[in-house]
Amino acid sequence: MLKAIYRRSRNGERVHTGVLADALGVAPGTVTALVKRLAERALIRHNPYRGVELTPAGSAAAVGAIRRHRIVERFLADMLGYAWNEADRLAGSFEHNLPQEVEDRLYVALHRPATCPHGFPIPPPDVTEIPDMPPLYALEPGDVAVVAVPGSTDADVVAFLDTMGLRPGVRVEVREKHPFDGPLVLDVEGHDRTVSQRVANQIFVKMEDKVGERT
Repeated sequence: MLKAIYRRSRNGERVHTGVLADALGVAPGTVTALVKRLAERALIRHNPYRGVELTPAGSAAAVGAIRRHRIVERFLADMLGYAWNEADRLAGSFEHNLPQEVEDRLYVALHRPATCPHGFPIPPPDVTEIPDMPPLYALEPGDVAVVAVPGSTDADVVAFLDTMGLRPGVRVEVREKHPFDGPLVLDVEGHDRTVSQRVANQIFVKMEDKVGERT
């Protein structure tokens, strides 16, 4: 629940319980009960007509939960051999019962990875904010970035991206951006690839220096 609130309130807006119910795939009554418990623990503030928002303690707990999830995903992918698009589902089944000591040791055993298998950053243990990653379609010609693909991405889209070489951790450069919401033309490992706006908005990126700005 805290992760869902955090991801939907990055712009400072409150999140309505109906939105959370849809995101979590549960009944509104279940969300109402969860919201009440989190409010009692001072992790969220709830106004029945304006939605919910995280308190500072809630933000720290949410980022900690995201960190734990991404470490477990990395463990599943690197040590147990699961595909990156399977790790998200499996991590959610047992991460909540992971003791802090085990999480810390996993992180060290994995050689302190910077990202999860999807390409999203693993935040340090003492932060309360995770840097935003823009969608691929927000880039302009000449922009260079590293790809991240959410675990919730549709399997057919993941398969299509794989044929294009657009996998987590791959560096891309935007060659062209066609007008009027047209497709992007990308350099993906030396190959030109054309991606529609709809698909490009499902991919997130970490910006890098443009080719001409590298030293």
